[in-house]
Order: sequence, then C-alpha cells, then structure tokens
Amino acid sequence: MSANSADPAGRLEVVLVKAGRTKIRYPAELLRDDGTRIAVRAPWAGTGVRDFGFVRFEPGDVFTEYYWRDRWYSVKEVRAADGSVKGWYCDVTRPAVRSGAELVVEDLDLDLWRSADGRDVRRLDEDEFAASGLREADPDAASAAEAALDTLEALAYRDGGFAELLA
Repeated sequence: MSANSADPAGRLEVVLVKAGRTKIRYPAELLRDDGTRIAVRAPWAGTGVRDFGFVRFEPGDVFTEYYWRDRWYSVKEVRAADGSVKGWYCDVTRPAVRSGAELVVEDLDLDLWRSADGRDVRRLDEDEFAASGLREADPDAASAAEAALDTLEALAYRDGGFAELLA
C-alpha cells in the first residue's frame, strides 16, 4: 500500500516543520486515512502549560487533528482531560505529506482559534506571517496561505463551525 493511500488505524509520528526546521515531533494514534484526509489523536505534546490568554493547553488535553493532502490547513479539536471541548486550533500549512509512519506538515505561521461556544474566533500570528518573507520568497504559497485562513475563518463563523468539515 502506498504511503499516501487509505490505511487502517495505527501509529504515526507527526512532524511539524517551520522555516525549514522541525518545530515539534510527537507520536499520534492514526484514526483514519482515506487518501485525502488524515485524522490522528494525540495528547498535548508541549511541556507544561501554554497559556495563550484565550485558551490554555495543558497536560491531559487531547487533540484530534485533521490534515489534508489537498488543502492548505489543518484543524485540531482540543478537549480537556474531562472530555469537554475547549475549541479548535487551526494551522495554515502546506498540504500534508505522509511517508510511511511519518506525517510531515509545514507550518506557514497563520493560525485561527474558535472557542467551543463559537463566540471567540480569532486570527493569530499574522505579524509572524508578514515577517516570514513568504510573500517575497513564494508568492503563490503566500496567496494560498491567506486564502486558507479566510476559508477557516468563514467555516468558524458558520453554525456548527467545523462539524461538517470533520464529519
């Protein structure tokens, strides 16, 4: 079976690359891979607590993450240790690449947060994106990234948020 085809559940190593370097690498349970969309589940991979002011990621949190081979974003449902939904953290990325037991995703700096109740939708890190130099280095990728953020924001404001996208 090819690395980019449908696959039964197993383990994957998620590798998040930023500016050509590995930012984080963590093990995840492969939930499904239909050849286009890959779903994994993993505990919070950071060390300790990360407080963004609008949400805290902390030990015990569980992320169900959705990646696409044909879209410029990923969507991560974040649940607290008690199972309650905190919200959805979305990364603008190049399309995901799966090679064997590795899922490699290149982060393009732009992010979006949607709270569980849908009242808090915010674009994040637009300053980092502007400073990254992507617009000059790869204008087509920059345009795709900006369009992806617009798409995510539109989905976040819909009734049900990302439910249809992740079903």
